[in-house]
Amino acid sequence: MADRTRSAASAKAPTAGGRPARLARHLRLVPTPRRRGAAEPKRLARRDLLLLGASAGALTVVGLVMVLSAGSVSAAQGYGGNSFWYFQRQVLYAAVGIGAAIVVARLSPRIWKHLGIWILGGATILMMIAARPTSGTALYGASRWIDLGPVTIQPSEFAKLGLVAVAATILTNKWSKLDEPMQLLMPLGPIVLLVGLLGIAQRDLGTTLILCGLVLVMLFAAGIRMRYLMFAAGAGALGAMVLIVGETYRRTRFFDAWLNPWADRQGNGYQLIQGLIAIGSGGWLGTGLGTSRAKWDFLPNAHSDFIYAVIGEELGLFGALAVLIAFGVLIYAGVRIAMHARGTFERLLAAGVIGWIGLQAIVNMGAVTGLLPITGVPLPLVSFGGTALVVTLVGVGVLASVARDAAPPLVRRGSAPGR
Repeated sequence: MADRTRSAASAKAPTAGGRPARLARHLRLVPTPRRRGAAEPKRLARRDLLLLGASAGALTVVGLVMVLSAGSVSAAQGYGGNSFWYFQRQVLYAAVGIGAAIVVARLSPRIWKHLGIWILGGATILMMIAARPTSGTALYGASRWIDLGPVTIQPSEFAKLGLVAVAATILTNKWSKLDEPMQLLMPLGPIVLLVGLLGIAQRDLGTTLILCGLVLVMLFAAGIRMRYLMFAAGAGALGAMVLIVGETYRRTRFFDAWLNPWADRQGNGYQLIQGLIAIGSGGWLGTGLGTSRAKWDFLPNAHSDFIYAVIGEELGLFGALAVLIAFGVLIYAGVRIAMHARGTFERLLAAGVIGWIGLQAIVNMGAVTGLLPITGVPLPLVSFGGTALVVTLVGVGVLASVARDAAPPLVRRGSAPGR
């Protein structure tokens, strides 16, 4: 409450240049001030945590079931007849991620002010290693993994979490200067540029767009002037088009595989067409769990990037809509948590995390249904992938910690509310 009081007071105080400092209006996620009872923060936090836990838990369970179903054939073919290989690994990753989320949820969200730079710095170094052909592991033209023997890690997933924490810290520290373009640009601009260039060096345009997109979401949440936001979005869109046109494989993905897949149905358009056939085959209620025909070597990456197509085939339109609704509830919970957060940093941190998860879900499902180009990003909490699942669950834990921090009596019984 003290944080909000200071923000309201500073909104009325003139700056050195005589211009009112519109700090209270900078953050679009700040709810309209109103009188609240002593028990209301606790009630709001409980409701936010229920929505968050129910949606994230449901998506994780659906992911485990669908990885078992969609990945059974390719696992049996690639791992000595063990059709449970992908499922067993995903269960292990889920256990690690859930354990990490529980630990993170019990920490103060302000710890990410200190951890963010270390996570982003380490991820940047690992992304450099992964981009080198001699040290990274390449798959489907992208070099974004590091093989450590028993496990393979994807450093760009850690970069998402680190970038959210660093961007929230920078925007909070520059809170009174957000109307000045140079204050916005330095040092956030070079940091985003560096991480984005490393994503391009890994030939991973999809993750690069997610990284830049989550920063735009945070800038919007911070109430940056719309003309600055539109300029940044326009510059990003122009840069993406240059990258698409400048590389043959990206140009092929965009113009052939997406805009006109039927012109080369056995080549560039094959994956999208097979995904659409799988979704169309499911009808209203689906063919039944485990009965997918697409996973029998018809649909590439059925257990990872295109798992949503198998969901549509086996569980039908209703099952696909249920997954979509679950993501909607998760995003709604994240927005509520950001709105009810205790301070500016916590609000921006929550906005960044839910922006990252929401954007990635939209990009993946949009690509599978043909509404967006195929970019190779997994469906959060659902697709097979160890690093992605663990880091996303840690992000869910960060959201939970922000919600718990908004109502200290919910966590620390007997302690005095406030700071």
